[in-house]
Amino acid sequence: MTTAHDFEFQAIDGQPLPLTTFKDKVVLVVNTASKCGLTPQYDGLEKLYSTYKDQGLVVLGVPCNQFMGQEPGTDAEIQTFCSTTFGIDFPMTSKVDVKEAGAHPFYKWAEQELGEPAVPVWNFHKILIGKNGEALQAFGPRTEPQDPGLTAAIESAL
Repeated sequence: MTTAHDFEFQAIDGQPLPLTTFKDKVVLVVNTASKCGLTPQYDGLEKLYSTYKDQGLVVLGVPCNQFMGQEPGTDAEIQTFCSTTFGIDFPMTSKVDVKEAGAHPFYKWAEQELGEPAVPVWNFHKILIGKNGEALQAFGPRTEPQDPGLTAAIESAL
């Protein structure tokens, strides 16, 4: 059986980032963008991460430029923006596609596992991955990081 742990991203600093790194952790995978109306969610995501990281939550930011070109920067520019503007401390990947034919294999797998709700329709779409790498639930872009349904799903998975 394929799990999220079978996939690998490239970290924003260019290093390999196999999802097995997060084995026995709950991972919230979020496709991000720096120039989106939802970009302030970075603040909430960082708060979510700092609140739950000691219990085993990892927030994984996945920059994507597929939605109205709202993530045009290089990986270095994205990393600088995230750290200086929002103090982002959670891991980030290199920029990838998250939908359609060129989607990163993780996103194709998530769609197979969770169906249509796993396909990002905009920036800040969220996919919750359990400790064993199973796809648990998808949350739309407008679901704020502190949304009670999202935090309840995270707490349940932890």
